[in-house]
Amino acid sequence: MMHNIKQKSTPERLLWAQFDALQLGTKWDEKDITKPQILIEDVYGDSHPGSVHLNQLTEQAKYGVFESGGFPAQFHTTDLCDGCAQGHDGMNYILASREAICDMVELHGSVTPWDGLILSASCDKSVPAHLKAAARLDIPTIFIPGGSMRPSPYMTTSMVAGDISLRQKREGEITNQEIRDYKITGCPSCGACAFLGTASTMQCMAEALGLALPGSALAPATMRDILQYSRDAGRKIMNLISLNLTAGKIMTRDAFMNAFIIHSAIGGSTNAMIHLPSIARELGIEIDPSEIDEINHKIPHLGNVTPSGEHETEAFWFAGGVPMVQYLLKDYLNLDVLTVTGKTLGENLEDMEKDNFYGRNLGYLANYGLTRDQVIFPPEKAEEKGSIAFLKGNIATEGSVVKYSACVKELHIHKGPARVFNSEEEAHKAVVTGKINPGDVVVIRYEGPRGSGMPEMFMTTEAIVCDKRLNGKVSLITDGRFSGATRGAAIGHISPEAAVGGPIAFLKDGDIIEYNIPLRTINCVGIAGKEMSPEEVEQILKERSKEGIIPRPDRKGLLKRYTSLALSAMKGAGYE
Repeated sequence: MMHNIKQKSTPERLLWAQFDALQLGTKWDEKDITKPQILIEDVYGDSHPGSVHLNQLTEQAKYGVFESGGFPAQFHTTDLCDGCAQGHDGMNYILASREAICDMVELHGSVTPWDGLILSASCDKSVPAHLKAAARLDIPTIFIPGGSMRPSPYMTTSMVAGDISLRQKREGEITNQEIRDYKITGCPSCGACAFLGTASTMQCMAEALGLALPGSALAPATMRDILQYSRDAGRKIMNLISLNLTAGKIMTRDAFMNAFIIHSAIGGSTNAMIHLPSIARELGIEIDPSEIDEINHKIPHLGNVTPSGEHETEAFWFAGGVPMVQYLLKDYLNLDVLTVTGKTLGENLEDMEKDNFYGRNLGYLANYGLTRDQVIFPPEKAEEKGSIAFLKGNIATEGSVVKYSACVKELHIHKGPARVFNSEEEAHKAVVTGKINPGDVVVIRYEGPRGSGMPEMFMTTEAIVCDKRLNGKVSLITDGRFSGATRGAAIGHISPEAAVGGPIAFLKDGDIIEYNIPLRTINCVGIAGKEMSPEEVEQILKERSKEGIIPRPDRKGLLKRYTSLALSAMKGAGYE
């Protein structure tokens, strides 16, 4: 189908003959250079299973663009994997990579005047990087999610690594055969890891924002459906161009509120509380954490998906995925927001019902002996409201975040002695060597955006929950962040962070920490084992602050730039 679209780059091509010559030298022909030009940007590469297959998806998108009368050009900026960065300094670069990928896509999208943009990614930082770039470029855009990895043996996920790695560090607790068996089976296919971590969460958020085709988030990466979504994206981008429906017209404030509702309902990663506000800032939209917290007070938690629930992301898609959750929560959502179909969310949900999307894949669930209601609870059967809470107090005067849906109820309210560490490595060693006791509150600081780049604390949280002596009895608070796979009482994003002189910098071993998730509070309520009044605690922390923070290490290049410029986690941890 040929659309009657005036090519955006025509004036620039007429300014300088080499423009056409360079494109012709890149295997385009003379007819190609007069067609609407579509930038197809992915993070394809050999970096990890979430990216290794994306060339197959964008190849299908190319065919769809050709069919619709446009001409596609493929660009790549490969992303990185948190799993390969666990436990060493490589993790410090992971959040900064979001900004680097975003900047590269912005560069690719700005030097040439493209008519449209198709993006494809699967994972933690690349999906939000693409959405940030889409916001900056603000041209007609469609995002293609990279889908879900197959389940591991006995319906497990790659998250088994936490237990394996802890026992590896303790003499006599694991065999070489058990380690090898996990390594061979832990990641059985391409796609994002099969739990509702940050990768899977952000795929869902792209769809919930209206920038991905309905039903495309978390489609199994090895099934034909994901290729069909990719081909359709190539076809539909031309329609968006003809409508001049840009990313900014889709990702409105109402769309973001819809996304937070879906996040609350599925039990998404706490990292979305960094990514969504950061994407919104690119569009001049400010998100107050209190708005998100209010949503989590009223939205029923429907997603029975690990780590907050029992099942894998593949099962969630078979049960109807994001559209099914949207359908069940229609009364809470703004159904008039526009999406990449060119239609409203309400119209999309009606179309999907007519097309039997909600029922078509239930037979796959039956293969696993499951029904929809076991994976996506009906609202009337939901046992809790929301999944995320923002806590404030004298430790976190700007705020902090906790995923209470992945925390045992016994630790929703807790008071205990602080065990303070200035890096995750120190804290992890203390857990492994048995120096943390039930009831302790582990404090990890100087790991915020300005501290070390805001790495995740997954290795330490997993060491705690995989230790039978500590599981369900130890809390962790940090100015760093967590993996979307994190389980347990894990309170992160403490702001202001230690590296900018936040109160967390002045806690000491033995201080008494108390938090209350239902009341949304987190405070230091005692010093050196003795409970005190809020005024007394404030005075002592003020006196300690005169000593200043510990010196920050010298850095260079990208990490220096990020840790020098990053905003608070409560503002998305992007650049000013």
